[in-house]
Order: sequence, then C-alpha cells, then structure tokens
Amino acid sequence: MADTKIPLVDYLSLDGEPHLIAQECTSCGAKYFDRRNACAGCFATEFSPVEVGREGVLTSFTIVAFAAPGVKVPFVAGVVDCGGISVRGNVINTEPDPDHVKLGMPVRLATYSMGADDHGTEAIAFGFEPA
Repeated sequence: MADTKIPLVDYLSLDGEPHLIAQECTSCGAKYFDRRNACAGCFATEFSPVEVGREGVLTSFTIVAFAAPGVKVPFVAGVVDCGGISVRGNVINTEPDPDHVKLGMPVRLATYSMGADDHGTEAIAFGFEPA
C-alpha cells in the first residue's frame, strides 16, 4: 500500500500546490473555515468554496511560552491577512522571537508533517513562513 497524506483540517487542500479553501456566503460574501448552518453576518444558508491566497501579511501574533504537556514551546501563533481573509495559524520555519517575527511581515502558506500512523498515513498541517 502506498503512503497516503491527509490534511489535518478539512479546509486544507493538498491537491496540486497546497492551499486553503474557505466557505463564502453567497449572499453577503462573508468567509468561514468551519462548517456553518447559516452565515453569522446575514443568516443566509448557502455557501460556495473559495480558494484562499497562499501569501499574506502578519496582522497579529503572540509568542506562546506555556502550552499543554508535549507541545514544544516557544512558538508563534498569528493572524494572517490573505487578501482580505483572516487566517489563524502558527508562524513556522523562523525563530520564535521579536527579532524574527514582526507585524506587517509578508508570509506564505507552508505545510509540514504531524507524523504518520502504523499504516503510513501521514497527517499534514499548515502554518505560515516568512516570504
């Protein structure tokens, strides 16, 4: 059996170049990553998938120093503006300190392995790295 890669979250697409997919309200254009029965903005119930840009700007971040047991710290949790869509994700592939992470810095989507099970199925997560 060939090794398989699966996204850790259902809004991460691994087809072609990895990218995120938001659900856009067909009535007001609000975008969401989680499943919705209705839009929080206008209460409409129809959504369509929309691809989220792979590049963005870091608009907010914190350096996390304390976490649950087994979670390596420090790490950077951030909010990235990807063409008008706010995406929460960790800033990866850089040192987790204020000398390397700045508000307004350009970033791009990156994926990484969370590990594989006994059958070779690998879970793939996403974050953002300096562009």
